[in-house]
Amino acid sequence: DGYRNTNQVSDDYRYQDGNYGAPNDGYYRGGNEPAQEEDAQSDVTEGHDEDDEVYEGEYQGIPHPDDIKEKQKKRAPAMDDEYRDRADLMAERMEDEEQLAHQYENIIEECGHGRFQWTLFFVLGLALMADGVEVFVVGFVLPSAEKDMCLSSSNKGMLGLIVYLGMMVGAVLLGGLADKLGRKQCLIISLAINAAFAFLSSFVQGYGFFLFCRLISGLGIGGTLPIVFAYFSEFLSREKRGEHLSWLCMFWMIGGIYASAMAWSIIPHYGWGFSMGTKYHFHSWRVFVLVCALPCIASLVALKFMPESPRFLLEIGKHDEAWMILKQVHDTNMRAKGEPERVFTVSYIKTPKQVDEFIEIQSSTGTWYQRWLVRITTTLKQVWDNVLYCLTAQYRMNTLMLAVVWFTMALSYYGLIVWFPDMIRYFQDEAYESRVKIFDEEEVSHFTFNFTLENQIHRNGEYRNDKFIGMKFKEVRFEDSLFEDCYFEDVRSSETFFENCTFISTIFYNTDLYKHKFIDCRLINSTFMGEKEGCHIDFEEDNDFLIYLVSFLGSLSVLPGNIISALLMDKIGRIKMIGGSMLISAVCCFFLFFGNSESAMIGWQCLFCGASIAAWNALDVITVELYPTDKRATAFGILNGLCKFGAILGNSIFSSFVGITKVVPILLASSALVGGGLLALRLPETREQVLM
Repeated sequence: DGYRNTNQVSDDYRYQDGNYGAPNDGYYRGGNEPAQEEDAQSDVTEGHDEDDEVYEGEYQGIPHPDDIKEKQKKRAPAMDDEYRDRADLMAERMEDEEQLAHQYENIIEECGHGRFQWTLFFVLGLALMADGVEVFVVGFVLPSAEKDMCLSSSNKGMLGLIVYLGMMVGAVLLGGLADKLGRKQCLIISLAINAAFAFLSSFVQGYGFFLFCRLISGLGIGGTLPIVFAYFSEFLSREKRGEHLSWLCMFWMIGGIYASAMAWSIIPHYGWGFSMGTKYHFHSWRVFVLVCALPCIASLVALKFMPESPRFLLEIGKHDEAWMILKQVHDTNMRAKGEPERVFTVSYIKTPKQVDEFIEIQSSTGTWYQRWLVRITTTLKQVWDNVLYCLTAQYRMNTLMLAVVWFTMALSYYGLIVWFPDMIRYFQDEAYESRVKIFDEEEVSHFTFNFTLENQIHRNGEYRNDKFIGMKFKEVRFEDSLFEDCYFEDVRSSETFFENCTFISTIFYNTDLYKHKFIDCRLINSTFMGEKEGCHIDFEEDNDFLIYLVSFLGSLSVLPGNIISALLMDKIGRIKMIGGSMLISAVCCFFLFFGNSESAMIGWQCLFCGASIAAWNALDVITVELYPTDKRATAFGILNGLCKFGAILGNSIFSSFVGITKVVPILLASSALVGGGLLALRLPETREQVLM
């Protein structure tokens, strides 16, 4: 107990708020006592060595009275806290946190903004980029995956929503854990889960397993958004926070551009794959899924070289670790500025009073899984307490208003983002159907069809002794037709049906003309042999380059909005940015009534995305600043989880009106944006406050 290292010695005089003073740590230093005369000191200590003094009861195992008094002094504060009311302890902690907030702001300003923050900016940017990629992956692979895994319409819809479901759960769970286990540790867990299951999903063949992998992958990446913003904000000073958090949002846009470019350049190259027998096929869309995991892996590797948030460490009482990290930030920035001689002057940082009780179980207590079960349940209880804390009187109104703004923004944005490509595809289908060729009462005999028939309707035709060999049917319909003594071999078809037709003495060999494609047909002496197994990708049909282009342009269109929001975030404030952006986006929605062509829809999509991105950026910033450090990631996770729930609803509602009416989606999106924008104006402005 008597041993004090050099760090403790250096703390004898601490720098607090610009003043030097003696520490108040219970040690007696005699600084205020009158000094004894040198002669008197010499007389008292002459011939006496304190180190050689032996207490007579030592050999009997009796502790020295001075040792007992010293231990009682050290134990006294803990005994006082034990009998104090929890409300008093919380009040003291709140006072400590307020002092820490102002001191920490001064420390970050002393550390400066430089190389360290920019390095962390790119590392966390890669994690945010992985989040952006995850949103687009399933949409790009669906056309190919539905053929590769024989997906029905309901299965396709579930695959599109399962990622958002995983992200919703991951945001709440991992965001809450980040306030208990640390920003860096939870971000590593989040990225590792995403990378592992994204990699695995590219190899699995069955729909169920693929769905499960994308669910867990989404759960992992869902935790990145709340953790990344909480993590980065705690290395930024007040005057830099709004601007640089907005610059960080650009990586979500870069993720969308990356996914669109990779889909455009990889998926159409169906030769970029391999097969193992007849059961295992690794097509180019699976290569695309692998490539989309690269930003996540890169961020995961780089994050290993980044430190934990010092603000988080101070919250849990780890003063020395936090001090070392802040000194590292200071020295890194000063060396980069060419001022390596500048000394980090802070020697003591205020740490809040620790209130949470976490009892560590000894290794001899119970079995290993019982110990882990207690640790997990205790941590989850602490996370749940944090969730409830966000709804206490102090934060209830802000949380509820932010929840409405996040939800309305997500409902309209994600709903329209899905609605735009669906409407463009609907216009394409209408144009395609308008070019259909109709053949009535044709008679063909002794003819061999070995070429593709596409977008045709054959009515009341008669086909006798004809051969259909090595050919394709695309969007072909036969109605009230007769096939007699015909032979079908190695035929592939998509959206092809026979309605009310008669087949007499006809043979089908190695085709994908299955029973469900014959509607109310009569089969007389006809034989099906060696039907094609599984599903088959037709890249010429399924890979729609225009959809990739639409997503690419939609992602690129937010660049001006990102730049404007970053430059103006700290000038006009977060509230005006959210309200103004949402109201302008609502006006853009009304122009969609005039979108009656593919080019018009693409143009209005770009305008809407560019106008709405400023609201997203300001929402991220204000959510970080409204909550204290020990609740920041939890609150962000709750609101982001609600955002993903809004995305699920938006996708489901808006897609159901494609081809039926434009009025409902447009009115729903615009009214949600107007309501959310007006409510956002009632939120408190945070640009001048320190990070609590």
